[in-house]
Amino acid sequence: MEILKFLHSYLAYLVVITVALASINSLIGLITKKEFGAKDFRVALFGLIFTHTQVLIGIIFFVLANDFSETPMGEIMKSSALRLKNVEHPMLMLIAVILLTIGYSKHKNMRTSASKFKILTITYTLALVAILAMIPWHIWLG
Repeated sequence: MEILKFLHSYLAYLVVITVALASINSLIGLITKKEFGAKDFRVALFGLIFTHTQVLIGIIFFVLANDFSETPMGEIMKSSALRLKNVEHPMLMLIAVILLTIGYSKHKNMRTSASKFKILTITYTLALVAILAMIPWHIWLG
């Protein structure tokens, strides 16, 4: 259990870094009107891979760490700390992964570099905002 917690905690740094890099790279590509190349493809791909890995570890950790029969959903929803841990964090992180997956999948079918950079900029930036909003900063910074 501790290894999952450790992996989930430290892989989060790679997720934030790679998704931020992909988002910034896409924005720069969009603004400068450069051609979409192999480096751009790889930056977006690594963000996607690390995020999917993080979600898989997070789901396994969530299921193994929680005794769902112990705390009723009504109690979870009344407590902001329990609600954050059991509802808000997992759901918003899943939404972030869905955004990344949609953006990555859609960009592969687009013909122009501008449209590739545009979809990646929008989806990766929205996902990054969702990820940053749900990071337990008191643990990261404390």
